[in-house]
Amino acid sequence: MSTDHPTIRLRPKSNPRAIRHGFPWVYDNEIVTDRRTRALAPGTIARLEDESRRPLGTVAVTPGSRIFARMLDRDPEAVIDRAWLAARIATALSHRDRLYDAPFYRLVHAEADALPGVIVDRFGDTCVIQPNAAWAEGLVDEIAAALVEVTGAANVVKNASGRARGLEGLDDASGVLAGVNPGKVAVPMNGARYIADLEGGQKTGLFFDQRENHAFAARLAGGARVVDVFSHVGGFALAALAGGAQSALAVDASAPALALAREGAEASGTGDRFETRQGDAFDVLEALAAEGARFDVVICDPPAFAPSKPALEAGLRAYEKLARLAAPLVAEGGYLGLCSCSHAADLHKFRTSCTRGIGRAGRRSQLIHTGFAGPDHPQHPQLAESGYLKALFYRLMP
Repeated sequence: MSTDHPTIRLRPKSNPRAIRHGFPWVYDNEIVTDRRTRALAPGTIARLEDESRRPLGTVAVTPGSRIFARMLDRDPEAVIDRAWLAARIATALSHRDRLYDAPFYRLVHAEADALPGVIVDRFGDTCVIQPNAAWAEGLVDEIAAALVEVTGAANVVKNASGRARGLEGLDDASGVLAGVNPGKVAVPMNGARYIADLEGGQKTGLFFDQRENHAFAARLAGGARVVDVFSHVGGFALAALAGGAQSALAVDASAPALALAREGAEASGTGDRFETRQGDAFDVLEALAAEGARFDVVICDPPAFAPSKPALEAGLRAYEKLARLAAPLVAEGGYLGLCSCSHAADLHKFRTSCTRGIGRAGRRSQLIHTGFAGPDHPQHPQLAESGYLKALFYRLMP
């Protein structure tokens, strides 16, 4: 592949220092735009220069996006081909191989693994890829081939459901890139067996990012009555049962997700201690309180209430309401876990909302643990968005 890439240049008085120090994005208002740059096709590989024409690296360009360019390589002569992709994937794999004794994890975490906009989750011999940037969509077959080469995976499935794809002007057409789509896959994690639906499930089929937080909750669950709200396929509930919970109730609006949770409980040998309740989470929390239900461990792991800055204030109010409704269900001396996957709500704002909600419920609390995404979801140290997941565990005092 030729390195005869088009050149894009930073505007005068922009900040090349941020790029040189590792920031991976260049915004549209930082680029000299003319007819030539505006005509570049989304996904074009280009050479980035500062205002003095000094090279900064090789980037992928999406002219219609607020993120005009994503840094691929600090080498302005880099060749972005299958060998380059395989080297990046091999680096990511070596980290996961140190962490996990079974091939079930987030294999590639976008910018943090130096493959901007690319998500890959691994389910045994199947890799599910989300190419959420135009350059990755254009090279998706090469990425799939590199995954097979590096990991030995038999199957590579493309999932095109990511919200970010729309921002890049990409379609929502999923498909199989290599092998077959195996459909449902059993995933061993924290002593339980989860059922991931790689064909019809949310995102790639399972959320690996909560693994460490599931494990912490399981430490609290011995002999406990547990309710897992926004349970999806049984996230916290199945881990709690594996940790010795007396019972676990999974609450979710999705009947298919709860069916997968039930299947996972049966596969884990804990089906006799597992129940489900379908409905809107806020409505179910109110109904449980009206019924006088009490639990030793209450976990709420909602979808992103604040997926963007414009949604932040409404999202923070939703987190506060969730805490206010969940706190009365916690038995004295019991535990309340509250999670957020909203990158727009930083840890301080999220913690403030949760603590206020608990207080408004008339409960006194101790904050005993703060959790984040597992180490297979590394954070890019200069990209706050990559540190999206927060989990707060409170003990509610007698």
